[in-house]
Amino acid sequence: MAQSYPKPHDCGSHCQPKKETVEFLLSYSRALSVINSKNGKYEILLN
Repeated sequence: MAQSYPKPHDCGSHCQPKKETVEFLLSYSRALSVINSKNGKYEILLN
């Protein structure tokens, strides 16, 4: 079977994420709450 892994590329400094993307991910991680119980793991989004 042929391997379909992407070839690594050298981004350098031009592959920076947009400010909106970083803000979205930070706000999502702040709103996410994970509760562990006997029955399993529950993920709750607090927005």
